Amino acid sequence: MPVHLEILGFLCYNYLSAKKDSVASHKKFESNYDLKFTLLSDTDRTVIEAYDSWKEKKLYGKTSMGVVRTTYLIDESGIIVFANDKVKAADDAEKMLSQL
Repeated sequence: MPVHLEILGFLCYNYLSAKKDSVASHKKFESNYDLKFTLLSDTDRTVIEAYDSWKEKKLYGKTSMGVVRTTYLIDESGIIVFANDKVKAADDAEKMLSQL
């Protein structure tokens, strides 16, 4: 597990990822990549839309709706204290730690 995720866990923070894929798809992905955090299946996009992560995206000139990778730092009261919508997986946990 990346050290920054370990530190977040030690500080009693949870790291979750909500995606619109099925539970079976998540289990396969978790197994293939030996993930140490929870993937939430949100096939009806309830959580994704509540956190404003379902947005218009452009790729190769084509516009479509999709999940915009976003990380939120949420305090113990459930308040979002930091949001990052320019997520780079390799640097994300470190970026979250720098906000604590």
